[in-house]
Amino acid sequence: METVLNLIQEYESLFYLITFAWTYVEGETFVIFAGYACHEGYLNIYWLIGAAWIGSFCGDQTWFFLGRKFGRQLVERFPKWRAGIDTAMLLAEKYNTAFILSFRFIYGVRNFSSIALGMSNVTWTRFFILNFIAAGMWANIFAWSGYLLGQAFEAVLGDIAKGFGLVMLTGFAVMVWLAVRYHKRQKLRKPVEVETVYPATEKVPEREGVQ
Repeated sequence: METVLNLIQEYESLFYLITFAWTYVEGETFVIFAGYACHEGYLNIYWLIGAAWIGSFCGDQTWFFLGRKFGRQLVERFPKWRAGIDTAMLLAEKYNTAFILSFRFIYGVRNFSSIALGMSNVTWTRFFILNFIAAGMWANIFAWSGYLLGQAFEAVLGDIAKGFGLVMLTGFAVMVWLAVRYHKRQKLRKPVEVETVYPATEKVPEREGVQ
């Protein structure tokens, strides 16, 4: 949270460009903290949502493009990505639209989902529309979560929420980070083996032991 406030104080309105760049990669915690800063009067919640929306949307469009054009090369270059991409493709095949709308909230495969969708048979237009909707959902949920947490702290703590509320929010973020880290470690200990059929243009060498 201190990092977010320092960035706001140093760059002022340019902070929204920082939000765009940050969410282009990822940044749920960043958006929550920024949403809290909106409640404290440092930022405009709607500008924040807009910057996070477009940043997240553009980031996943880029990964979709890379998956569509260079999927095979990426898997060969980064073989450790194979399990995550396979899992994402399996979920996309099984849940289709629901997966495209929700993959941002699925830890463990979120980082591979746009690449996997680019390697699948999902059309450019379909992904563009659904990704735009999903990015808007994502930006609103996390920005308003931070904002509402600020309201909750103020209602419970009153005037001391200005200081102690930041401590509580930081503690909450740390607990979320630890939970996500634990979840990822559990998935690494018990990898899910799936058989994925890639499009003909994205022929990928078979894994050892898979027929």
